[in-house]
Amino acid sequence: MHLNTPLQYDAVIKTCRAIFEKKTQDYGTAWRILRLPSITDQIMIKAQRIRAIQEQPTQRVEEDMATELIGIVNYSVMALIQIALQDHKSLDLSYDELAPLYDEVIATTTILLHNKNHDYQEAWRAMRLGSITDIILMKLLRIKRIEDNQGATLISEGVAANYQDIVNYAVFALIKLGHVDQ
Repeated sequence: MHLNTPLQYDAVIKTCRAIFEKKTQDYGTAWRILRLPSITDQIMIKAQRIRAIQEQPTQRVEEDMATELIGIVNYSVMALIQIALQDHKSLDLSYDELAPLYDEVIATTTILLHNKNHDYQEAWRAMRLGSITDIILMKLLRIKRIEDNQGATLISEGVAANYQDIVNYAVFALIKLGHVDQ
């Protein structure tokens, strides 16, 4: 594994978590009202926006790819938290309750990153940003299909694994964009 990957990954996650914390202070946990398909659609909007930035010569909205990718990370974490809290009826959580859940989701996702990064020998480093965007969009289409089938799969991973992959690909894209020192 590339020696900087764990440090770069942690630096990106630290930025994402800080934004998540500030947004939680501003909005509370209003996102808890969202059902998983709504979160999936929100991530889809952000991924399509990234694709539009990559393909269109001009933009009318100031937000850049990094901002959208951070949103993808945080919405994917929200989805994974929603899965973990599916039996928890309260919509309001304090940040003190939420922070350990964020960290737990990231810890599990980081283990997946290290395992796949080892097996695939950091293939993502040779990927183009457009390909990473396409893979995120493909994973979202997979999630939507699973959601439309009420979670039923014959052989495939469930939605949680796909959300985890989306987090990792978004972090890879942020690293490639130079969001952290390489």
